[in-house]
Amino acid sequence: MKKLPLTRPVFDDRERKMLDKCLASGWVTQGPLVAQFETNLSDMIGVPHALATTSCTAALHMSVLAADIGPGDEIVVPSFTWVTSAHCAEYAGATPVFCDVDPATFNLDPASLRSVISPRTKAILVVHLFGQAAPMGEIMEIADTHNLLVIEDAACAIGTTWQGRHVGSFGFAGCFSFHPRKVITTGEGGLVTTSSQAVADRIAILRNHGTGGSHISGPDATPSPWHFSPVAHAGFNLRMSDINAAVGLAQLDKLEGLLAERRGWAERYHASLADNPDVIAPMAAPDSGHTYQSYVVRIAEGGEERRNAVMQGLADAGIFTRPGTYAVHATEFYREKYAIRPEDFPNSLRCQQETITLPIFPGMTDQDLDCITSNLEHGLGQRTL
Repeated sequence: MKKLPLTRPVFDDRERKMLDKCLASGWVTQGPLVAQFETNLSDMIGVPHALATTSCTAALHMSVLAADIGPGDEIVVPSFTWVTSAHCAEYAGATPVFCDVDPATFNLDPASLRSVISPRTKAILVVHLFGQAAPMGEIMEIADTHNLLVIEDAACAIGTTWQGRHVGSFGFAGCFSFHPRKVITTGEGGLVTTSSQAVADRIAILRNHGTGGSHISGPDATPSPWHFSPVAHAGFNLRMSDINAAVGLAQLDKLEGLLAERRGWAERYHASLADNPDVIAPMAAPDSGHTYQSYVVRIAEGGEERRNAVMQGLADAGIFTRPGTYAVHATEFYREKYAIRPEDFPNSLRCQQETITLPIFPGMTDQDLDCITSNLEHGLGQRTL
C-alpha cells in the first residue's frame, strides 16, 4: 500500500552543494551563511532586521522577553493554535488570555479580541494559522487604540502577505518556523523579524548567552586578544548553526516554486470538494494571502466522533492526517491552571473537534489527490469505493 504523508520536504543538489561549502569552510556556526540567510529573509519580508534562532518557539520566547513582558502582564492569544503560542507567555511568567477564532478562517476573531482586553494586557499575539494571514487591519487598529504591542506568530506563514505586505513586518516582532512540516525547512530553525534596532539588539544578546560578543572563531576570523564580553542578561544558547543556514539558503531558492505548487494543489482540492456538503474547505479571506502550509478542512456534521471515524478510514488507506491543531484553552494544563471550561471558546473547540489536515506536499500527483478525496468521501458516506 502506498502511504501518503502530510507533507514532505524537497531536497536536491542545491542543499548538498551548500552543505559541502559549509563543511569545507570549517565554519559551521555563527558564520557567513547564517548572516546571508538573515539578510535574504529581511529583504524578502521587508524589515531591516532578521535574526535566526533554533526554532520558532525560541523566537516567540525571546520576543516576549524583549518586550519586557513578565509577571502581572497579560498577552491575548487565539485559543485555536499550536501550544507554544500560549507557552511563550508562560515562559516569561506572564498570563495568556485566550480569545476565540473565526471558524471560517481559523484566525483570531477581532470581536472576541476586543472583549478580553484588560488594563493588564500588554500585547496581542497574532497567529497566521496554516499559512493564512490574520486580519491585520483590524488587529493593528485595536492595538493602536489600546497602546498594545503586536507579536506575530508566523510559524506557518513564510511567503504569506496581507494586502501585499509580508506578515512578520507589522508588529513589534514576527516569528517564523523552518521545521520540516513548513513550506521551507532548515531541519529545525526559526527567525525573529523586527523593524526596531533596539529589539534586534536585545534578541541578539538573548540568543547568545546574554552576551554582546559573537565569539566568532572561524577560519577567517581576525586574530585578537581573547576576552570575555559583558553579560547583560541571563540569556540562552538559541543561535542557528551555519549547517542549518546552508540548507535554508538552498530552500529559499525554491520558495516561489514550492508556494506555487502548494497553491495549485489547494485549488485542486477546492475543485474536488466543492460539491460535497459534508466538507467545509478552507477559505482565503479578503486581503489575506494564503500559502497553504496545511490544507485543513472541517467536517460539517457529526462532530468529533464522525471526524475521528473519517480519519481512521483514511489511516487504513495509508493516508496520514491529523486534527488541525489544539484548542489550547481546553488542554489539561491551561484548563486546570486558569479554570477555563472548554465551551468558553466554542469556535476554537469546534475547530479542534471538526478539522482534518489533509496531505499537501511538493511532488504530489493527480492520482494521490484523487485517492485522498475519494477515500475522504467514502468515509463520509458519499459513495462506495
